[in-house]
Amino acid sequence: MSTWNYQYASKAKQVRRTFFSFHYQYDVTRAHVVRNSWVTKEDREDAGFFDASVFESKKRAGEETLKRFITEALDGTTVTGVLIGNQTAMRPWVRYELVRSFQRGKGLFGVRIHNIKNLDGQTANAGANPFEYLGYVVSGGQVTWREWEGNQWVDYTKVPSATIAETGQSLSNGESKQFSTRFPIYDWVTDNGYQNLGAWIESAAKQAGK
Repeated sequence: MSTWNYQYASKAKQVRRTFFSFHYQYDVTRAHVVRNSWVTKEDREDAGFFDASVFESKKRAGEETLKRFITEALDGTTVTGVLIGNQTAMRPWVRYELVRSFQRGKGLFGVRIHNIKNLDGQTANAGANPFEYLGYVVSGGQVTWREWEGNQWVDYTKVPSATIAETGQSLSNGESKQFSTRFPIYDWVTDNGYQNLGAWIESAAKQAGK
């Protein structure tokens, strides 16, 4: 399961509203470290932090309700950052959040958080890059989606196709690539996320023309 956190980042008087996606049960403590380091700095305001009960209530109401809830949560954001733990890449709703973000023209990036200690003082093994398990195909000006399932690429139909213009990305007809060819990932510890998260958000926004 995943959840998200809205944040505001300001650079040169420009506000970047960011949607954070992560695996709640396994990584909530580490995600809080990222959140707390962000909101304690000047000119950065937290706009909400949804917990498991919100996600579960929407999930019980049905897949379409949950999809609509996630899509509405993305409204007004410019960037999606996925906080990558040991199991994040395999979470179906994390995948949905990333594909829907691409489809709606958001900038994307990832941050590895497995090196952050949890409440027991433990780190975790690195997980797979979620962007390596998602792909896109451009044909006739339309962008459709793919995911790695089992041992093969299959169509990903939970998110509708989009025109190139709608994605906000620089794409060409005939492209068939993994998300990992376009969107970077960083490590919170080794790449000094405390100091650099704002720059990562700004870079992702600019890549999407925001």
